[in-house]
Amino acid sequence: MILDIKNLNLIERQHYLQHAIAPRPICFASTIDKAGNINLSPFSFFNLFSVNPPIVVFSPSRRIRNNTTKHSLENMLEVPEVVINIVDYPMLQQTSLASCEYPKEINEFIKAGFTQEPATLVKPPMVKESKVKMECIVLEIKSLGKEGGAGNLVICEILRIHIDEIILDEKKLIDQKKLQHVARLGGDWYCVVDEKNLFTVQKPNTELGIGVDNLPAHIRTSTILTGNNLGQLANVQSIPSVDPSFYTDTLKNIFQYYAINPDEMEKELHVYAKELLDKGMVNEAWQVLLAI
Repeated sequence: MILDIKNLNLIERQHYLQHAIAPRPICFASTIDKAGNINLSPFSFFNLFSVNPPIVVFSPSRRIRNNTTKHSLENMLEVPEVVINIVDYPMLQQTSLASCEYPKEINEFIKAGFTQEPATLVKPPMVKESKVKMECIVLEIKSLGKEGGAGNLVICEILRIHIDEIILDEKKLIDQKKLQHVARLGGDWYCVVDEKNLFTVQKPNTELGIGVDNLPAHIRTSTILTGNNLGQLANVQSIPSVDPSFYTDTLKNIFQYYAINPDEMEKELHVYAKELLDKGMVNEAWQVLLAI
């Protein structure tokens, strides 16, 4: 299916874009106007854009149905400050409740049952229940359009971060396993980051991986190994040397039962290598593939 954006109505655009471009972190923004009215609202058009200077960006879009703007946006135009409270799973249902379109004088902290905590550098309060809070000044608000659905790009500089020590490790760094991030998808769908779906990927740094194009042909054209597997193998700086001491019972059985059929033996070795790669055992997988 090929879709031209210009041929989609706004509801269709919203559906396809928000379902495809996901998951998106949630900016739970607390703001205040000149009269002291406090607003607390979640936004999923949000991310980190720079570390030096420390810049985050989020977008309170104009409402599609009536082209009105959010109270958060109006507040920041009056008082260019915001606290961004990171949303984790224990906060999710209350955060969703805070997205209700209450009148401007209604404080969503009270409606959603969150606790106001004074910030130290900016006027809007922090959400005490949030495990990571960022006090920010608003550097710029850029309108991306005047019609319903148009975003308003809010560029913020982080001044101070408050972190609950419960999510820190022994080195005082954030332990990703202890912070159950929640992210937005399309429609009513969300996802949570926890130990069941966390995994690590070895990232290339200063040394370059050899690349998939430099893998031996029997590996590169394998019908068993996946694209992820090829990426793992191609992230080494050079093809490893054969280690004569590497010998497992599985490898022994493959040689014993498939030696008379080279094609079947290669297939079984690829299956074994894939099992090792799926466990993150890249060096061992290379030894199996080098046995061909």
